[in-house]
Amino acid sequence: MRPTRRDRVVEPSRFPLRDLLSEALAGVLQRPARSTLTGLGTVLGVGTFVAILGLTATTSSQIDSRFSVLSATEVSVEDVGGTRPELVPLAFPADADARIQRLNGVEAAGVYWPVSQASGTVRSAPVGRQAGGEQVSVVAASAGVLAAAEPHLAQGRTFDGWHDSTARRVAVIGAALASRLGITTLDTQPAVFLDNRPFTVIGIVDDVKRKPDLLLSVLVPRGTAAQLWGEPERDRAKMIISTRIGAAQQIAAEAPLALDPAHPEYFKPVPPPDPRTLRSNVTSDLNQLFLLLAGICLVIGAVGIANTTLVAVLERTGEIGLRRALGARGRHITGQFLSESASLGLIGGLVGTSLGVLTVLGVALAREWTPVVDPATVAAAPVIGLLTGLLAGVYPAWRAARIQPAEALRR
Repeated sequence: MRPTRRDRVVEPSRFPLRDLLSEALAGVLQRPARSTLTGLGTVLGVGTFVAILGLTATTSSQIDSRFSVLSATEVSVEDVGGTRPELVPLAFPADADARIQRLNGVEAAGVYWPVSQASGTVRSAPVGRQAGGEQVSVVAASAGVLAAAEPHLAQGRTFDGWHDSTARRVAVIGAALASRLGITTLDTQPAVFLDNRPFTVIGIVDDVKRKPDLLLSVLVPRGTAAQLWGEPERDRAKMIISTRIGAAQQIAAEAPLALDPAHPEYFKPVPPPDPRTLRSNVTSDLNQLFLLLAGICLVIGAVGIANTTLVAVLERTGEIGLRRALGARGRHITGQFLSESASLGLIGGLVGTSLGVLTVLGVALAREWTPVVDPATVAAAPVIGLLTGLLAGVYPAWRAARIQPAEALRR
């Protein structure tokens, strides 16, 4: 009996998915050191991706808290002097602090301005070894300024309304300036010399919650500065107001009228920015910066996988030729090398995800924060690693599929 045409048809070769995966795993494990170094770029990229998103989410609550307590409760009022500022060098009244503090929601308020006539060399002795002094600025401040700044005193105290009203020659300085001037204790009632005038140091401040630039200046009472050097000249006065949470916008609207009902145009209130918008901008900037870094790491990882896979294709030319001679088609070879590169990417993605989550947990525990990791990020990260490996293996797999069996077996 003669064979029919159907009997003479050759069954096409098949490459089941199970065999494909086992071949890919074998190819990865055959050279573990190379596979580890190849997947390192993907590990770094995916780990950076997870860690940055996790740390950004974790610090969002901290940013919220900081903006709510500081930025959202601080109002600034500038003395603009109206349409003829040269005629009104100082628009703030003498009782400006008291007027603002009578507003509901205000915790502390004070007027300040830089004393250009006294700024310059500040000395701790009129003559002698320390007569060289330090170049620092002098700031005239009412008692409310220090209350609004919420200073932390290393020694002594701050001046109050009595020092201001009686024009006492006292000063409050920062701890760094005190150290440079050789002032280590207030028990001996040390003095600093401003414009050759002695001022008794009654307080040393080592930190403030608001206006950290005050730490770099010598603070003297407003009344004293006005008596000795007059009203501000080049730089106009400002007021800082500390409010309760939620009252800042209202206080900014009411402050000009409270300071001078007849001329509210002399003052320009500056309310705090919306903390949600500010937090959103900070978070967005951090995300863009560090996600760019994660993208660069992923590109490096993809190049490493592509290079290693291409080298593997060249090294395994004989194996490819033998497979083709035994019936493997081009798509089977393509699938084999694509699955190997995808496996490297997936393994790198899983390891990178684990390292990223551990980084978030470690930082949160060290800073005593609550760690926040989005489950979607954890789920997407290994997929990103898989896609990175898959894309990196496209060209080497295409090269492998174009190798002819006869040419490969001759090598």
